[in-house]
Amino acid sequence: MKYSKATNYALHTMLFLAAATPDKPVGVQQLAERQKVSPTYLSKILTKLVKAGMIESVSGANGGYSLRRGWEEISFLDIIHAIEGTTSLFECNLNHGSECLIQQVVLEAEGRMEDHLRSQTISSLAKNLQAKS
Repeated sequence: MKYSKATNYALHTMLFLAAATPDKPVGVQQLAERQKVSPTYLSKILTKLVKAGMIESVSGANGGYSLRRGWEEISFLDIIHAIEGTTSLFECNLNHGSECLIQQVVLEAEGRMEDHLRSQTISSLAKNLQAKS
């Protein structure tokens, strides 16, 4: 499976916010520099995370983005869905209908992958990262 660069940036941004300063806003410029990406591009990704209720935007001189309450429960799958949407990655383009054996196999695989991504939280990854520091 390959996901977009936007999802990659979103996952790394969420990990950075969780590991570094979950309660303190971090500016988009600092977040963008950390990942060597355009602040304008990252802002579009951050807007999706705000709309999904994962982070909040704080205005002002000391403003930026910070994690929302309950962030400890945010899973990899939540972040992926916030950026990519929830449409299935696997669809048979032929008109076989739901009895398509190929589609049944790949949908089962997708379900297993989603279960694994749902079980992985950003907070557990942040704790592992902090333990290594």
